[in-house]
Amino acid sequence: MTTAALDTARKPATMAQALGRALHDAMAEDPTVHVLGEDVGTLGGVFRITDGLTKKFGEDRCTDTPLAEAGILGTAVGMAMYGLRPVVEMQFDAFAYPAFEQLVSHVSRMRNRTRGAMPMPITIRVPYGGGIGGVEHHSDSSEAYYLATPGLHVVTPATVADAYGLLRAAIASDDPVVFLEPKRLYWSKADWSPDQPEEVAPIGRAVVRRQATGAGSPATLITYGPSVPVCMEAAEAARAEGWDLEVVDLRSLVPFDDETVCASVRRTGRAIVVHEAVGFGGPGGEIAARVTERCFHHLEAPVLRVAGFDIPYPPPMVERHHLPGVDRVLDAVARLQWESEWTEGRTG
Repeated sequence: MTTAALDTARKPATMAQALGRALHDAMAEDPTVHVLGEDVGTLGGVFRITDGLTKKFGEDRCTDTPLAEAGILGTAVGMAMYGLRPVVEMQFDAFAYPAFEQLVSHVSRMRNRTRGAMPMPITIRVPYGGGIGGVEHHSDSSEAYYLATPGLHVVTPATVADAYGLLRAAIASDDPVVFLEPKRLYWSKADWSPDQPEEVAPIGRAVVRRQATGAGSPATLITYGPSVPVCMEAAEAARAEGWDLEVVDLRSLVPFDDETVCASVRRTGRAIVVHEAVGFGGPGGEIAARVTERCFHHLEAPVLRVAGFDIPYPPPMVERHHLPGVDRVLDAVARLQWESEWTEGRTG
């Protein structure tokens, strides 16, 4: 199915199709939107996200580039300076590292450097994360690098609808957006139509995917991207143990939605941050700090983290041990219960 093949009726669609449709619609509505990257044209991208765009809009609008990520992003900076809205595809997460100097020195700083006179409407699409049996340099979770770079927006979808809505919002933004696409969710499906206005996800707003009902001991799972389905499954499994888990999908890492996250934690009194990135120096540390600072008097236990191990990404045969799964999330929930009981014993 090409990117233009989805009609307006709700029907099963994959995240990959929704992303392709978002690119198609943005290019159709705005002639300044250009797509560029390695193999995005004739091949349609490694994951076929850009399939059909060159045929529809021509090579000038969907352009194959040399294998030179720094050159790709540097070209996009020049395009943005001259009024275009480039959408750059980095073929894999760790392939983006050669372009990091352009990202830090120019993309993230240009609008501030010019006192707002020169916006940088660049969207940088980065397939990221594990779970597909990929080798080293094909499964990194590099979001911490982008979070630590002021001037960037960083978003990541976990659903088909959000993939479409967030990518449209990213392309429309005058600020540079790093758009992290969870590779193992590319083939996830949902009944979806791009013409449902309530499904447009704004940048900077989290969403509660599962509401705690008050039927058991509550806690909040704070997560994003590929870890959202894991947390949803863990929340269902936890019901048998008497735990009532609320799941918050951040969607946007920068800007961060303190309001939605803290409202959930204040309701439940406990929080666990779950992500594939490494634990030390990973996003979970910043998230835990923000929650602790803002919700300290509501917390009944320390904020815990479930993350990837502090190692380079392992070979495919052992990645299942590296990635946070349901069992590791439930183990953290059990630790929360122990911490809560210990705290009550100390203060009782």
